[in-house]
Amino acid sequence: MSGQERFKESNEEIKERYDLASSRISSICGEETVPGKYRDYFCRTAEFICLVNEVLHMKETNVLEWRSLKECEQMNEQLYAAILPERYEDSYANPAAAVRKLGDVFGGILCFLFAELRSMIGYAFEGRKERMTIWMELFVEIYNCFESDEEPDKREVEQIVYWFFHDYSEVFAEDKVRHLVDPAYDYFTGIVMESDLSDLRYLYRYGEYIGGSERQTAEFLNTLSEAEICAMADTMTDGFRIGYEKLGKDLSRKDTVCLEYPVGFERVIRAAVRNFKDMGLEPTIYRNPVSSFASGGGRKRGCYTKSVNKQFEFDHKADSSFYLDKAFVERRLRTMQLAFETYKKQAGRHAGPAVTEMFGEAPFEPKIKPEAPKYTGRQNALNVYQMSRLGEITNTYIPGDERSFTIISYPIPAIGPAFEAVFRETVRVNTLDSMRYCTMQQKMIDVLDLAQSVHVTGKGGNRTDLWIRIHPISDPSKETAFENCVADVNIPVGEVFTTPVLEGTNGTLHVKQVYLNDFNYRNLELEFLDGRIVRYTCTNFETEEENHRYLYENLLQQHQTLPIGEFAIGTNTTAYRMARDFQIEDKLPILIAEKTGPHFAVGDTCYSHAEDTKVYNPDGKEIIARDNSISILRKEDASKAYFNCHTDITIPYDELDAITAVMADGSRVDLIRDGKFVVEGTEELNLPL
Repeated sequence: MSGQERFKESNEEIKERYDLASSRISSICGEETVPGKYRDYFCRTAEFICLVNEVLHMKETNVLEWRSLKECEQMNEQLYAAILPERYEDSYANPAAAVRKLGDVFGGILCFLFAELRSMIGYAFEGRKERMTIWMELFVEIYNCFESDEEPDKREVEQIVYWFFHDYSEVFAEDKVRHLVDPAYDYFTGIVMESDLSDLRYLYRYGEYIGGSERQTAEFLNTLSEAEICAMADTMTDGFRIGYEKLGKDLSRKDTVCLEYPVGFERVIRAAVRNFKDMGLEPTIYRNPVSSFASGGGRKRGCYTKSVNKQFEFDHKADSSFYLDKAFVERRLRTMQLAFETYKKQAGRHAGPAVTEMFGEAPFEPKIKPEAPKYTGRQNALNVYQMSRLGEITNTYIPGDERSFTIISYPIPAIGPAFEAVFRETVRVNTLDSMRYCTMQQKMIDVLDLAQSVHVTGKGGNRTDLWIRIHPISDPSKETAFENCVADVNIPVGEVFTTPVLEGTNGTLHVKQVYLNDFNYRNLELEFLDGRIVRYTCTNFETEEENHRYLYENLLQQHQTLPIGEFAIGTNTTAYRMARDFQIEDKLPILIAEKTGPHFAVGDTCYSHAEDTKVYNPDGKEIIARDNSISILRKEDASKAYFNCHTDITIPYDELDAITAVMADGSRVDLIRDGKFVVEGTEELNLPL
């Protein structure tokens, strides 16, 4: 049964409840049964729900896809009006505005509800009446609490929210797992494969906010030849296939691949779907999560659009704090395991993600609002525990040593007037000759494999002074500590990397400015002792307390400390030159930025959940540096081995003094001196510099 057929069946079962809830909500604006200061909030929220119900009606009567482009644009603006930057200051979606209008007692939780109800937009476009109904019933139940001359008990409203997420955990968990591994959930596959991509009305079938970026991207891709589109798709799908071959994994045992991409890239994704089908893989595509239950506060996933309002996303990244406690976490973990058990066969035959990322948005520096929800210390600990256990559950049903991935990135029009030129240059960067880089990188590895430590120092105001301990090699003829990374799972080409020995890895990492996972960091400085962060700071905000919290919540992802999971030397000087020529250094994604200088990942190793899988370089040597003293704890207690994050921090070549291999006898050999490659046979890398 296809996803759409299943939705129709459940819609019939839920019809009576849906009609009751929608009828009740449609009458709210004409009532005066709640205290005066709350009437505008409930009326505006009810109007939003009625608008979403109108979308559902258009979906059910087959009108939605036949609207004019102007009608599509107008409704899109209406659906997202409350979070558009120009209206956000006075919106109930803004915690500061909500508290100002509604008061300290209920402003926060009603703002949370206003944001959560945005999940209904996607459900309406997909025709999922059942999911819309449960959100409407939540809204009605909370509205009923306020129908009195006196304000309701705060605890009563909090409990309604808590038990909603607790009781519907099973529903949300099944959606999350099924959409990942079951190709029968084919709503987005239908958009990609069946739409007339020359008619931009197809963009509005997603139910996501469609701005200039998505339209301009689709228009630009429509100007490219079919050969150019296929070449872009081939780069990604070949990388995925080669990743399996390189790791000695059997792709023929897999049935599905998850495609993640920015809306507007459908021509490339359509070609990729055809390529994957030729490999025996059916696509799965899911929507970027909206509700706090599934969003996780991390990067955009699934099919997604450029951020409507990054401040809105930042303000709501801790929304699950309204219901997060030990009982909820255990309930969620049970329901996730049950969902994976339900889709055990599909999960076991899932090959992994093929990800197309976008870049080009201006670096984001958020405004920290005291009214925004925050996790308590206890909730932070629960979040860490929850993410660790979810990682274990996922790895049980989709084993890390049996799956692979590939990631590639392209610019979007937000990068500026040179968008088309940057796009074409990015295509060139993504398709550089892997074998030439492989040869030059091997010459660096030959030096590094002799080292006991590597010493990295900065210059020109960069205060980096860091010693990295390297895994010892027992048999140099068969073993290596560094992976020679070419363009397969991680595109573009251009790095050698290792998992450092934590003990003996000490010093300071400093970058004047770096853009990590949508956030801008100024004068980021981390101090390491035995490979673990012991001090961290930046200069984004006026007070050290604000800077510390910013780093704790976003870079450390609520961990008290993180280890160095990777040390790498990026060799893609062509990408570095592209960034300098177009002045887009602050807009490069980590995927490309990490190739433009030495970088250090904080969090898990590159081999997370697959450390026992043997990996070999093109020269046949086994890469033995796959574990550190934290990841090895998986053999005793997996919850202590993983952090479920891996963030690369890159030092640009022009801030780099030297990278020096230091041998056991104290002798030193430079790999980079004054920002230039000096190992014999690597001089070609200096040409773009």
